[in-house]
Amino acid sequence: MSFHTPFRSGASALAVLSLALLLGACSSLPDRPTRPVTYDFGPGPGPLTTPVTDRRAPLPTLALADVEPAGVLDGSTAVLYRLAYADAQTLQPYSQARWSMPVAQLVRQRLRDHLGQRRAVISADESAALVRTNGALPLVLRVDLDEFSHIFDTPTSSAGLVRLRVTLVENTPTGDKLWGQRQVIVQRPAASNDAPGGVHALAKATDAAAQEIAQWLESR
Repeated sequence: MSFHTPFRSGASALAVLSLALLLGACSSLPDRPTRPVTYDFGPGPGPLTTPVTDRRAPLPTLALADVEPAGVLDGSTAVLYRLAYADAQTLQPYSQARWSMPVAQLVRQRLRDHLGQRRAVISADESAALVRTNGALPLVLRVDLDEFSHIFDTPTSSAGLVRLRVTLVENTPTGDKLWGQRQVIVQRPAASNDAPGGVHALAKATDAAAQEIAQWLESR
C-alpha cells in the first residue's frame, strides 16, 4: 500500500516547478559586461630594445611642450577608427579598446623617449634656472596632434595614421623666434583589421614620426 498523500505529491511537484523557474531565470540574466582592453605603445627605445652603439656627442638640451591634441583627441583615451571608403569625415571609437592614458600624453612620452637618446629633454614649463645651454635657454619644441586613427581604405585594408605639426621656437625677451616648422604624416599598415591591429600600427607610426622629428631637429 502506498502512503503518499496528494499533499506530498503536490509539494514535490511545486518544488520541481520552482527549481525549473529559478534555473530559467538564471539562464536569462544578461552576461557581465566585458571590460575594454587597455593598450599602450609598449616598451620604448632603450637598452632593452636597441643596442647602445651611438657614440656621437650629445645634442643641445631641448624643451618639449605638452602635445596639443585637436578636436575629439583632446583628453580622449578612445581607440579611434575611420572608414575612409564609406564615410571619411567620421571618427568612431572601438567599444572594447582603450588607451592607458590620453593619446596626447602617450605621443609626448614616446617623443621624449626617442629625442632623449642623444640629448636632455625637459618640460617647457620648467624653470629657466634649472637647465641652460651655453648661457642660453634651450629651444622649445611644440607639437600639435591633428590625426591619430586606424584608417580603413577598404574593408580589408587598413593602417595606423599619425599626423603631427611640429614647431621649433626660441624664447627671447621680445617674444618667440621661429626656427622652423614641419608637418609629419606617417602611415603604417595594420596586420589585422581590428582594434589590436590598429593599436600596433599606430604605435609603429608614432615611432616612425618620432624618428623623423629627431632627424629634422638634428638638421636645424
